[in-house]
Amino acid sequence: MDSSNGHKPQTAHRALTGRREPLERICNIVRNGSSHAVFLMAGPGIGKTSVTEAIAERLAGQLNILQIHGSSALAAVPFGVLTPYTGDLSAEESVSPVAVLRSMWTYFEKLKAGRGAPVLLVVDDAHHLDDASAGVLADLISAGWATVVAAARPRPGLPQPLDQLWYDGLAERVDLRPLNRDQIEEVLAHVLDGTVPPATVDAVWHGSGGNPRILDALLHDAAETGVLAKRNGIWILLGALPSDGPQLTAVVTKDHLRRAPEEQEALKLIALAGPVGRKVIEDISGAAVVRSLIDQQMVSESSGIPSELSMWNALFAKAIRNTLSVSRSLQLLERIRAHQDGTALRGEGMLRSVEWAFEVGLRIPDPEMLQAAREALRRFRNDSARTIAAKIRDPALVPLAKAIQARALYNEGMYGPAADLLDACWRQLSGTAEGPAVVLLRAAAHQANGAPLNALAEDMRGHVQQREDGDDPAPDQLLRVVRLLELGGDVDAEALAAEVRDIRNSTSTDAGGEPLRALGEALLAHALAATGRASEGLDSALLAASELPPLEDSLFFYTEFVLGRLVTDYLAMGEWESAERELDNYAASHGPGSATFSGSLQVLRGYSLLRQGRMERAYQVLLPAVEALRLNDPLQLFRFASALGFYVAARLGDSAQAQRLEQDYSDAGAGGPAHELLAAAYSAAAAEYLSRDGKGLAALHTLATTPDATARAGTLLELLAVCWDLGDPSVIPMVQTVAQGVEGRWAQAMLALAARWEEADGDALMETASALEEAGFVNLAREAYARASTLLEQSGERRRSRQAVALREKCDHELGERFREGRFIAAAPAVHLTRREQDIVGLAVQGLTDREIAQRLMVSVRTVEGHLYRTYVKLGVRSRDELESALPK
Repeated sequence: MDSSNGHKPQTAHRALTGRREPLERICNIVRNGSSHAVFLMAGPGIGKTSVTEAIAERLAGQLNILQIHGSSALAAVPFGVLTPYTGDLSAEESVSPVAVLRSMWTYFEKLKAGRGAPVLLVVDDAHHLDDASAGVLADLISAGWATVVAAARPRPGLPQPLDQLWYDGLAERVDLRPLNRDQIEEVLAHVLDGTVPPATVDAVWHGSGGNPRILDALLHDAAETGVLAKRNGIWILLGALPSDGPQLTAVVTKDHLRRAPEEQEALKLIALAGPVGRKVIEDISGAAVVRSLIDQQMVSESSGIPSELSMWNALFAKAIRNTLSVSRSLQLLERIRAHQDGTALRGEGMLRSVEWAFEVGLRIPDPEMLQAAREALRRFRNDSARTIAAKIRDPALVPLAKAIQARALYNEGMYGPAADLLDACWRQLSGTAEGPAVVLLRAAAHQANGAPLNALAEDMRGHVQQREDGDDPAPDQLLRVVRLLELGGDVDAEALAAEVRDIRNSTSTDAGGEPLRALGEALLAHALAATGRASEGLDSALLAASELPPLEDSLFFYTEFVLGRLVTDYLAMGEWESAERELDNYAASHGPGSATFSGSLQVLRGYSLLRQGRMERAYQVLLPAVEALRLNDPLQLFRFASALGFYVAARLGDSAQAQRLEQDYSDAGAGGPAHELLAAAYSAAAAEYLSRDGKGLAALHTLATTPDATARAGTLLELLAVCWDLGDPSVIPMVQTVAQGVEGRWAQAMLALAARWEEADGDALMETASALEEAGFVNLAREAYARASTLLEQSGERRRSRQAVALREKCDHELGERFREGRFIAAAPAVHLTRREQDIVGLAVQGLTDREIAQRLMVSVRTVEGHLYRTYVKLGVRSRDELESALPK
């Protein structure tokens, strides 16, 4: 495994990455003379200075470049920034607009006489220009004596004389936005040598807010502290992005030094208290200061009533707090409390108030701390949740405080300490509304540590039976939780169905019955899918999802637990798009949770791609997922993920990665029982792809005859599909038999392919292949076309055979697997091109230029150049002329 040492990213400034389009646009406007003024508008740190410097550098050989830098110090001095060009004027003339304009015209004419090129005036921080200087620049533009590129912040914006030009249509405006997620991904692709998984991209994007200046600082600090590390070729975050690193601290300090004292004070207050009522800060610092900070986009305002202020970036706010001493922070807290009604605080504001009190050593009542700890947990601020909950001393609240600490530890992948805390508190909580959640969390923590479920179940059952008192419904509820877990572990669909029916009848109107109903329906959903009744299972999964709203803030991760079963049911039915939609919806609506459960979600995505036959894409998703689960595996999917990764690596011919993942699979403790049979099957198939000695196939046949497999038609059909995929046609009759009893589009597609395969009719196979392709089962269509081409060739229909081959290759291209050989056997070449590299190389071979490729794929020219360069290195060529001959056939 790679360590972070020796694998630090290159954190040179990348502000122009993602800025090629506006840079090219402005340069083209200046070259073409379509306008004599271009205004580049961007917030602080977004990269306008880098763009203006690049413009000056790009056009230096074609124009006479003059550069002006606006300054707040000169904002009140008429013509102050134009002094370098008015040195020959007398004192009286230096304040005359006409004299200044004439002096600049003379200066420009001298420049033109020297080189004969037009003048380009590049103005940075134009929002600081005094009105007199702005008026002269407006006159220069109107007269056509020079072209002006002026960069400014949207707020307060350009001085009125320049702004008027835009309103009059005499100037072009280009807005520079914060980097979006795709642009952040592009930056990281340039900076980091290796694979950057979506979770890392998302964390860096949200942490930096798309601000290039913050992005540079974060990457540098994260690399220096080892938080950003390269593991097995994958860049992952080993913890939260640092807010106290030297680079980010320097950015904050520099920003503060250029601000007026009253703005500095207001920013400190908002960073410490935010979100904080706007009126509170206005009472302390004044309304004008607040308006100024909002105009500068340093502070954002909520749309609620009353409105609240927050720093534009959470890490920037933390960095400000880190610069303050405890005594200074306490002084500011006292100022805030003098103007703030603490009893009205809710949500994030309440949590921040408690955190701030702890930072300065103040004591908070235990009930308030418990409320804040729960709020922190809800926002996945795990460190804060643990810190606050650990300070609670009220004996009546301590058990729940320990459970909160345990869930925070669980979120961070520290399952042993979480289990210890839950062992110490679950009995006291078993009779409360939190009882089911705590019992489930304890079972999950112990199972993550390798403890068998049956031992835990006996322990919990023994305790519950001791406290039965007749009128208390809690014991019965907990016994049912234990019973459901046991039946779920056995994947016993019939017993689960009976248990869930009883739960539905007995708790159908109970407000507190949601935990049992959600758990029971989710476990039943998976069991039904395994037994081939995926359509019924989907109904149960949707019922489980309908119970989730009241459980959003539970100590157990009901939402993610149900999501995994819902997605699995969709995949069992062959509803790929529906599964992807559920994963996307979760990521969009559960941002904080997405970070904790990212590895688990990516495993489900990778599994979906594998089931579709999109092996290259599955490979790119599963390898980072395995590395993420190595750190944090809340849904206990590491062993399953390792098996899937082992399978796709072996199938694609990457023996080194396959052997490493095989070791991961072997070393991992038993995973969740729901996936253990499939994990063993994919591992056996992977071993067969590597060795081709028949042992892996024999192991698959053995698995297919076990009682667990024969009792689960849905799982058995997937095992048979894996055997068939290995080139074993002996399973086809069994596929036909089993598929008839399995619900869903995928089973019907397998049945249709198996039936036509046995008939050995080339024309019928062509029809079936077309239908499969249209239905979205491209991998199955590919095999039908391949079989049809062989049969048609044997019958002498060579034209039709060639047509089948062409359609098979079309499926290969759609699947991203161009390099396959043999029936149902995928083999990748020694050189692996990513999907993006394949797309770019394909267009390059067609003769498109870098710019045409960039426009076609909607990426930057720099991205195209980078991918082509890496492809040259992989293929051992020196130019695009050699590409076509070097590509694997």
